[in-house]
Amino acid sequence: MSPDAVRADHRVVWVHRVGAVVVAVVIAVFGALGFAGGLGFFDTDGAPVLGLSTNGALSTISLVTAVVLVAAAIRGGRASSTVMIVVGVLFLVSAFVNLWLIGTSANVLAFRLPNVFFSIAAGCVLLFTGAYGRISAGLPADNPYAHEGETDDDGPGVPEDADRQPRPASPAEAAADEAMAEAERAVAQGAADDGLRRRLAAADEARTHEERRAIWMRGEGTSA
Repeated sequence: MSPDAVRADHRVVWVHRVGAVVVAVVIAVFGALGFAGGLGFFDTDGAPVLGLSTNGALSTISLVTAVVLVAAAIRGGRASSTVMIVVGVLFLVSAFVNLWLIGTSANVLAFRLPNVFFSIAAGCVLLFTGAYGRISAGLPADNPYAHEGETDDDGPGVPEDADRQPRPASPAEAAADEAMAEAERAVAQGAADDGLRRRLAAADEARTHEERRAIWMRGEGTSA
């Protein structure tokens, strides 16, 4: 399944979109209120907003993150899921890094313990919501990610349309298709001679039906 083939109306996609928007709204409100307070950009003391500590830098990051999540929700599909997982991981990393920086001059985002707890909670929500319906050992058949990552047995170099049999464009191509089908039946029934087997084997080396038909029409493999 191609990246753009994920159904936009599937429940899994809507869970990703709603989750991204909910977190985006919360951190956007937090960031906007921080800006409204006229806080210093790198003020390590910060100021309380919605029970959390913030400064100009953290408010800016919050608003930018909210915009990214809303854009991902609008895009939908694999994009929203991937962005949520990545941002969720960044929230968790930020929580533990800034926990270590609390009380130091390097605490440029003015983190306090409530910020750490919020970052862990928001990170988990984004991570698990983004992974919902996508990362599992047993996805249902109607899940848009059920066949993600599957490969054909023929190897990575085989085109996606290798098994497609286009309609013949001329009577000669139609005759070639019919002749190949007859040859395959003869081989299956054990009624094919060595020349026919070699010709069919040469055609089977092709990656697409068009190439297979062309090889058959050229008569490759007929010589011993």
